[in-house]
Amino acid sequence: MYAKLETRTFLAMLVGVSLAFVLLMKPFFGPIFWAVAIALIFHPFERMLSRRLGDRPNINALITLFLCITIVVIPVLGLGAALISEGVGLYQKIQAGDIRPGEYIDQVNQSFPAIQSFLAQFDVNFGELRDKAVNAFLGGSQILAKQALGIGQNTFQFFLALALMVYVAFFLIRDGQKLVDLLIRALPLGDERERLLFAKFAEVTRATVKGNLLIAIIQGALGGLIFWILGITGALLWGVVMAVVSLLPAVGAAIVWVPAAIYLAAVGDTVSAAVLTGYGVVVIGLADNLLRPIFVGRDTKMPDYLVLLSTLGGIVLFGINGFVMGPLVAALFMAFWGIFIREFGEEAHEHQD
Repeated sequence: MYAKLETRTFLAMLVGVSLAFVLLMKPFFGPIFWAVAIALIFHPFERMLSRRLGDRPNINALITLFLCITIVVIPVLGLGAALISEGVGLYQKIQAGDIRPGEYIDQVNQSFPAIQSFLAQFDVNFGELRDKAVNAFLGGSQILAKQALGIGQNTFQFFLALALMVYVAFFLIRDGQKLVDLLIRALPLGDERERLLFAKFAEVTRATVKGNLLIAIIQGALGGLIFWILGITGALLWGVVMAVVSLLPAVGAAIVWVPAAIYLAAVGDTVSAAVLTGYGVVVIGLADNLLRPIFVGRDTKMPDYLVLLSTLGGIVLFGINGFVMGPLVAALFMAFWGIFIREFGEEAHEHQD
């Protein structure tokens, strides 16, 4: 009896200390999460170095981390800085009256009155829709401007988080396999289930970050390139916006280039409108269908509707990290239920027989 009390007390304290530790780490959730993602993505490269250079964990981890910083961290920082600069410039032009989103929408309405008639059939008020679109455009540019101001005021905090991410990533790259083995020993879920869940975690993280993010960057680059060629203002900004919305299946970059093509047609630039439409359908659109099976793989791809809902839900709950966290939670949900159905469902079926 006393032994059971000791065990229960120990387990209760274990849970309490674990929760306290999670709360302690909560301010550093973003850097830790991305450090884990980096370690998972570059783990195959670190394994290759180990086979070629021998068992030199520190050197192999440093080389792997240097590669990550060179091809991922530095380009992302440069792109983010350029995006914020473009967004601030756009907001300033809107404030100065050089850019008038409402006039652009009115121009489209005047050139294509059938749009308003079509919307009226569904009791959609074009004026209200116009105001919402303008407010959304103004709100988005204002958010970018505030982000730029916030980063400027919290530069030390930003670089501290970046340094923490790199620091933690080094140890996860070096000792990641040992940590996984330790967790498998510690968790009371059964070694086979734990290995399956860890494998699913690594698989979805790699697919989402490496695959989907790479595809989004390619689509954003293709979109920004055609905008720049056609002389559309803010080509870099719109390219990054297309990269972001490309993470959402069933939405994609078309939400940016289709309105741009309609506006070009409305102002009489039919050649540019035709070029943008053809380029968007053939080049930007097919890039997703051709590249996703290569970079992500069909086996790891969840249904599009589940990816869309989990990505949107993840962004609402976790912020920018949600485009990875959302699908990851959804994939683990499916993995847990898959294990349950396979093991406990079969047992229940056998008892019925």
